[in-house]
Amino acid sequence: MYEIKLNPSAKRDLEKLARRINEGDFGRLETAISQLIVMPKPPGYRKIKGLENSFRIRVGEYRIIYEIYDKELLVLIIRVGRRNESTYDL
Repeated sequence: MYEIKLNPSAKRDLEKLARRINEGDFGRLETAISQLIVMPKPPGYRKIKGLENSFRIRVGEYRIIYEIYDKELLVLIIRVGRRNESTYDL
C-alpha cells in the first residue's frame, strides 16, 4: 500500500474547497484521494505531459494532480481544484 502526502498548496486547496463546495462533492474528493493508497493509477487517470511522475484524476468538475514514487510507495498530492486554464500550472 502507498502512503499519501499532501504538499502545503494541496492542503490549502482542500481547506478552501471544504468551505466553498457542497459536502457531497468534497466527500467524493476525499474518497478519491484515499483510494490512491491502494490504486495510485485508478481507471480514468491521465499522465500529465512533460512531467515525469505527474498524473491527474477527474472527480466531477474537480481535478487531483499528484505524483507517484513507486520505490518509496508514496503518492504526493500536488494540487486539488476545479478544472480551469490554470489547473495544471505547477
